[in-house]
Amino acid sequence: MCKFIFVTGGVVSGLGKGITAASLGRLLKSRGLNVTAMKLDPYINVDPGTMSPYQHGEVFVTEDGSETDLDLGHYERFMDEDLNQYSNITTGKVYWNVLQKERAGKYLGETVQVIPHITNEIKEHIYLAQQKSKADVLICEVGGTTGDIESQPFLEAIRQVALEKGRANCIYMHVTLIPFIEGSNEPKSKPTQHSVKELHSYGIFPDILIARCNRPIDEQIKEKISLFCDIPKDCVIENKTLDSLYDVPFMLQQQGLDDIICKRFSFDTPQADLSAWSSYIKETENMNHVNIALIGKYVKLHDAYLSVIESLHHAGFVNHAHIHIKWIDSETITNDSIQELLSDVQGILIPGGFGSRGVEGKILAATYAREHNIPYLGICLGMQIASIAFARSVLQYKDANSIEFDQDTTHPVIHFMDTQNDDLQKGGTMRLGAYPMRIKKDTQLYACYQEIEISERHRHRYEFNQAYRNAFEQHGMIISGTSLDDELVEAIEYSDNDFYIGVQYHPEFKSRINRPHPLFVNFVRYALKHK
Repeated sequence: MCKFIFVTGGVVSGLGKGITAASLGRLLKSRGLNVTAMKLDPYINVDPGTMSPYQHGEVFVTEDGSETDLDLGHYERFMDEDLNQYSNITTGKVYWNVLQKERAGKYLGETVQVIPHITNEIKEHIYLAQQKSKADVLICEVGGTTGDIESQPFLEAIRQVALEKGRANCIYMHVTLIPFIEGSNEPKSKPTQHSVKELHSYGIFPDILIARCNRPIDEQIKEKISLFCDIPKDCVIENKTLDSLYDVPFMLQQQGLDDIICKRFSFDTPQADLSAWSSYIKETENMNHVNIALIGKYVKLHDAYLSVIESLHHAGFVNHAHIHIKWIDSETITNDSIQELLSDVQGILIPGGFGSRGVEGKILAATYAREHNIPYLGICLGMQIASIAFARSVLQYKDANSIEFDQDTTHPVIHFMDTQNDDLQKGGTMRLGAYPMRIKKDTQLYACYQEIEISERHRHRYEFNQAYRNAFEQHGMIISGTSLDDELVEAIEYSDNDFYIGVQYHPEFKSRINRPHPLFVNFVRYALKHK
């Protein structure tokens, strides 16, 4: 029978439940177990696809095209497992499904209520996630903080799972905060005690407590937590803030977290071997340092570009380079400021995004990279920006634009897909998920992949306008990647530069620490040469 590990959080949000769950998944997988993970999100949006990155961070896209919480990116990167539509569910999606069933008469005239109908829907999704993956262990993270009104149906559902599957087949792991009070120079366990008490009131009794802290926790505090929270002392695990999130699995292993779980579940497995994981994470001292400009409009919240950041670090590991990201708000880029802003960088990256704010600054940056032979990687919108910049400065189409930004442009080098228009609903109507594509030989793109046919994940609504394809190629902007039927442009590159590539897809969603994405690897490699 599959085993279930439920990860909850208390006191405050942002304690690292996702990293904890992902790290545990890495440890259990390293012991030879088949592990999967999922996230239960309490917000009423059906998915995060229409939410502002300032509120939610990036939207992570799975192979099957599901727009999901960014924690799924952590799960995939740490566990090296592709997740799917069953790996993330929200309150909005739960109610959407229940209401559709009610309209279809599936409840045979019953009064539809939170219990059992909403909780049954949540449990059904949890069981489906396990069945589709055939996992030995399902790690299920509950979003939000214990005590939130919106989290209550999820907590009730995971309580019922233990009733249905057997308490011996479920572990409840609670992540909570141990604040340090500077004035009295001591850590405090009282917030944790209150959080666990709140969880007890829902009928959930944690087996393991993950204590998030900025300073080491002494034995006295652990004993106090153990006593007041009714948790064995060896199950109080310190989760200290580290310089690198990739060090978290080692910290948890040193405290025996995976041993505790395997003992509880009666798993007869070898110890976790993290030697390969360790070999990927190179020491950054005495490494080459490289400055990469990441130009966007959400740069005040770095989580908006989380997968891009991690992909750059993966590429840094394999290139023995320490990546320093220079965050540049595209609205600050003007003809007067661009030289000062970009003179100290060795690579320029423009990631995906939506909306017209800051676009003109990005166009200036893409032009600057091309004219100064600075390695450039444009992702999704970044490819479209490179196209607009080229059309304006090389083809001399002065009003060239995307119809997303200017409906009246006479040169719409970026336009809607044939099946779309501006009247479509915004949620879930984009080109989403993995699509195959073909790469042209003897191109910069082929040098990265060394393959003719690949598959990459997409999340976009607009496409390169094929009417401009010949003009682009005649002036040096090569169409280096297309859909298999040649109807859609997937990648462009400027032939006169060492590395100048724009791709319509999102390579960052497939980068792993053990398999850095070749586009990022080569981008960083050329950036190092540009020093």
